[in-house]
Amino acid sequence: LLFLDFKLSVLNNLKNINLLRTFECSARHQSYSKAADELFISQAAVSQQMRLLEADLGRQLFLRKGRLMRLTRHGQTLFQATQQALAILENSVNELVNEELAGDLIITSTQAFTSLWLMPRLSLFTSRYPEINIQINSSPQFEDLQQRHIDLAIRFSAKELDDALGKYKYEYFGEEAVWPVCSVQLADKLSLNSPTELLKTWLVTLEEPGVFSWPKWFDSNGTNGYQQHQKWTYVQSTDMAIHAVLNGHGCTLAAEYLCGHYITSGQLKVPVSIPHPQSLKRYFVYEPSSSKIRRIKLFMNWLKQQMNAGP
Repeated sequence: LLFLDFKLSVLNNLKNINLLRTFECSARHQSYSKAADELFISQAAVSQQMRLLEADLGRQLFLRKGRLMRLTRHGQTLFQATQQALAILENSVNELVNEELAGDLIITSTQAFTSLWLMPRLSLFTSRYPEINIQINSSPQFEDLQQRHIDLAIRFSAKELDDALGKYKYEYFGEEAVWPVCSVQLADKLSLNSPTELLKTWLVTLEEPGVFSWPKWFDSNGTNGYQQHQKWTYVQSTDMAIHAVLNGHGCTLAAEYLCGHYITSGQLKVPVSIPHPQSLKRYFVYEPSSSKIRRIKLFMNWLKQQMNAGP
């Protein structure tokens, strides 16, 4: 009965419910200074708040015993009630957060990025957020997200993308150099140490390389004779090109994020340390007003952390 009467007194008389959080922390530590450290406020602020709380309730809650702040009988009663109330609030908030997170997230990117970078790391995300169901689609071109029911696109471009006139947000999150790469064995066998020496082997390229072409790379470093080169292999995606050179078939041009782990493991190497004159800029594309924006932001933050961590 005393416990119930005291809870009603708290509800009726307390003017600032935030004081309860400070009280719970102070009572748990039996120390104003430790509560101040946990709450990132001054010890004087904690002391003042506890005086206000005692004044609001008309009860003494603490007694100083040496360095400790001991709870009075009324303090013990309030401490029990406050811990129960905060636990209920925390559980309710967690349920709301998890309910908002739970659901599907449809993501699209290039075939090379999804197969070489994203899929090998996807379990790291799903183990951390099992309530989010990820669907991955690969596509070489930019798409209408609404029409295709896509929540987030991860896209790469040599130019800066401007979202000022569109309905989607283009969020830049870094860029990568594009390098010539080949197997370590091939580089050693053919002594591939200069741009001209790359013409001794097959050059693997996309059917539609855009600005990231071998001719632009050769032109940028002043190499002649590539126009007469006969050993060309054309593929549809960069992951196909990387798999070809992993197995000793010539050289290709690839962004560092796609082949960095192969270089680190000693399977591939950059035979000539001259990057392509164009770098590859990375963008997230999404609808800012999406009902799934919290899931989208969560995935974006995770992906940026993983990319910043390196190969």
